[in-house]
Amino acid sequence: MNIIVAADNNWAIGNKGQLLVTIPNDQKHFREETAGKVVVMGRKSLVNFPQGMPLAGRTSIILSKDPKFTVKGGIVVHSIEELQEELKKYPSQDVYVIGGDSVFKQLLPYCDVVHVTKIDHEYQADTYFPNLDKDKDWVITADSDELTYFDIAYEFFKYERRRS
Repeated sequence: MNIIVAADNNWAIGNKGQLLVTIPNDQKHFREETAGKVVVMGRKSLVNFPQGMPLAGRTSIILSKDPKFTVKGGIVVHSIEELQEELKKYPSQDVYVIGGDSVFKQLLPYCDVVHVTKIDHEYQADTYFPNLDKDKDWVITADSDELTYFDIAYEFFKYERRRS
């Protein structure tokens, strides 16, 4: 299973329920990486999408504690156990966890690959992703050249869980 996330120098990923910055090339990277795949998200992440609807061209699985929550065009599960059962239907390499904070933290132990857009900036934030650079279980296996969007420098990194 994969995670895809954009984080600043402090591994911040959001502030007040919003992404820190919008970089068109990062959005393109996200679309290309997840197109035709399975995306797993929390309910709060879903409501930030256009019209609060699942993303087109993907199987969307929404994790929500609310037993009454439903969404047209998406699969709603109410626990990690129910999610794991649903995910058995799909190849693990085709599953991408896309947020938010609590979903990332709950599912990171089950993931083998994390795609990180590292943004060379420090934003005001209230939400953070675990710092994989300080976690001995993770290693960078691919990275891009430094890219820029106006005055924002960023790079794409692929982290993989070390095999014991």
